[in-house]
Amino acid sequence: MTDLKYPLKDNTIPLWAVPIIAIIMPLIVIIVFYFIRKNVYDLHQGVLGLLFSVLITAVITDAIKDAVGRPRPDFFWRCFPDGKGVFHPVTGDVRCTGLKSVIKEGHKSFPSGHTSASFAGLGFLALYLSGKLRAFDRQGHIAKLCIVFLPLLLAALVGVSRVDDYWHHWQDVFAGGLLGITVASFCYLQFFPPPYDVDGWGPHAYFQMLSESRNGGQSESNAMNSLTVRQAESGTVYSRPDQAVETSEVITQVTSSILDDLERGRRY
Repeated sequence: MTDLKYPLKDNTIPLWAVPIIAIIMPLIVIIVFYFIRKNVYDLHQGVLGLLFSVLITAVITDAIKDAVGRPRPDFFWRCFPDGKGVFHPVTGDVRCTGLKSVIKEGHKSFPSGHTSASFAGLGFLALYLSGKLRAFDRQGHIAKLCIVFLPLLLAALVGVSRVDDYWHHWQDVFAGGLLGITVASFCYLQFFPPPYDVDGWGPHAYFQMLSESRNGGQSESNAMNSLTVRQAESGTVYSRPDQAVETSEVITQVTSSILDDLERGRRY
């Protein structure tokens, strides 16, 4: 139990600050890009992807915490606030004397929720920035890469603070960061092309709208051409009765002349 006797400390980054880091900050950046480019598709898909990333990560993290139940590094002082361990005389089982809520929280070390949420939100932001700035256009712009890695650096600092506060083991932080960045990658690719793609600067929905607009324009042009052809054909059809009338008049005149000749005996 030596690795569980670290002192009980307050959080350097409190729980209420996690939504600000993981959601509010990326949202501000997405909104700024909306005002620059005026692309409502990008705003809509960016917000959806960010929220999906953080919420899915939070659900998975809580499920793993409850299933694993790994003690935190400060679990001894949660279990024995007075520093005196109490054990069953026969079985040797631990008998905690601390508050039940504090003890229950002490069994949620793996994985780190602060770290997973931070990497989910800021990892999504890093992918979003890499697409918008075209960081992987093979032009050698180091400044773009520095901007892209800033959110990841902030998320890593959150993880370091969790180990420094003795709320998590380093394995908890590593697993939380891996979980967050994995979910962020899946959610980003659901709404956007890969950042290294030629069209990585815009969402899938925007390019789909452009494709449908082009197809709609071609369909309208084809419909107009078809209508013109039909009108031409209908004009030809309506001109045929006039020709038939003229032909019938000629036949009638010829027939009348023949009948007149027969009556007058000219035929014979």
